[in-house]
Amino acid sequence: MSDYRDRIEVLAERARADRRGFDPPEDPPDEERAVEFARDGVGEVVAVYVEARTGEFAPLDRPEMSGMERALNDWLALYARCHGREVDLDCTVREAAEAVIETRDVVESARLLTGVPDRDADRDSGVAWRSQGRVR
Repeated sequence: MSDYRDRIEVLAERARADRRGFDPPEDPPDEERAVEFARDGVGEVVAVYVEARTGEFAPLDRPEMSGMERALNDWLALYARCHGREVDLDCTVREAAEAVIETRDVVESARLLTGVPDRDADRDSGVAWRSQGRVR
């Protein structure tokens, strides 16, 4: 158990509550809510992970990593649902952290990890897409 256990448990519970209380938008996309799930959810999970892995390295045990990954995937799924899409993801926190470091943008990272919004809409933009899940 690390010094991050309490923060991780709060994040995991918040993600579960967000998922249980989510009402899909009637006319997607709901970009404002999608951005909130990316910044306030995915971004916080990545921040805890990076903080634990830098400076005085804090080893995170299996339950802590599992809690962070469940929260991450819950928030990524909610991000996608704000765009009217359902995704079945299995992203690791490390993958998300690497995407945030690479793009320097948590919303763009959510787009890369989920493939949402639709890749075809950005085909000409030069965005390099990679997704760890199935989009339905």
